[in-house]
Amino acid sequence: MSRSLARVERALAEAGIAARILEVPGETRTAGQAAAAAGCALDQIVKSIVFAGTEDGHVRLFLTAGGNRVDAAKASALAGTPLGRAGAELVRRETGFAIGGVSPLGLLAAVPTWFDPRLLDFDLVWAAAGTPRHIFAADPRALLRATGARLAAFTG
Repeated sequence: MSRSLARVERALAEAGIAARILEVPGETRTAGQAAAAAGCALDQIVKSIVFAGTEDGHVRLFLTAGGNRVDAAKASALAGTPLGRAGAELVRRETGFAIGGVSPLGLLAAVPTWFDPRLLDFDLVWAAAGTPRHIFAADPRALLRATGARLAAFTG
């Protein structure tokens, strides 16, 4: 088992979330791939969108429904700083995950995180479990609590 997947399993257990982790034969790097693998609606996929603060260089995490797009201006306003693209090396260094497998839980350190209200429209959502081939299902309310994310409108 990969260290990333083990960190996610541990974080789920510590949060008291009874989540089912699914290993898929292909990749789930995109929301469409993840929805097909899970057999769910596109918006039931929790996309982990990582931005970098252009002033401090640290990452911010936006958890959004699979069919939504993060509005960079709204995200920057919430973060209180201009945000830009986060490179693969920065994402791995600050979250502990590779792009395409960034989980909302099990991050290496606390990362400022925001949560798309659209995800609360479902009883169950699916998120990356630390690798591009693993996803987990959870109650979105439990995920919101466990991540410590702030509920906010940042899509457009």
